[in-house]
Amino acid sequence: MTLNDWFTKAIPSQDYIGAMETHKENLLHIYDSFSLPDDEEFFSKLKKKNLRVIVITEDWCGDAMMNNPILLHLAEKTNMEVRMILRDQNLELMDQYLTNGKSRSIPIFIFIDETGKEVAKWGPRAEYIQQFVDNIRKDLPDKEADDYKEKFNDMIKTMTQTFISDEKLWNEVYNSLKNTLNTI
Repeated sequence: MTLNDWFTKAIPSQDYIGAMETHKENLLHIYDSFSLPDDEEFFSKLKKKNLRVIVITEDWCGDAMMNNPILLHLAEKTNMEVRMILRDQNLELMDQYLTNGKSRSIPIFIFIDETGKEVAKWGPRAEYIQQFVDNIRKDLPDKEADDYKEKFNDMIKTMTQTFISDEKLWNEVYNSLKNTLNTI
């Protein structure tokens, strides 16, 4: 399938949000709380590119919960149509966008032009967010340890709460997206 075919298969972002079961409230909180910076020159240049975006995502993913609403604001400001496609039901596409050649990490934002040609890819995390995640994970015990599951769940709770509340992280996501899109 071509990227145009995947875009057609994907669902509108509002339909995806409407069907969410896991992180809908958190995603909407971030969406309602985040504001784009005053970046009119960038927005104007991006709008002229007439891009569309395929988002490989799942509603249980904390990274998607934080990154997707920031993309949606940027897309609204620059008239980019965003369509969501579920990772677990579309591994043929996901496996073309593996992180480090092996991980099915999400979200992945595939920016395509009017002809369906990929012009940029972003995800699953901004570099600063990756450093935050690496730092919070370094204290986890070995996976075989008796308390690993408990410690892992605590880490996920902490990470989720930080993703929901830390505006600095949201701004890092925006800046990372901007840096990627400035390269096209």
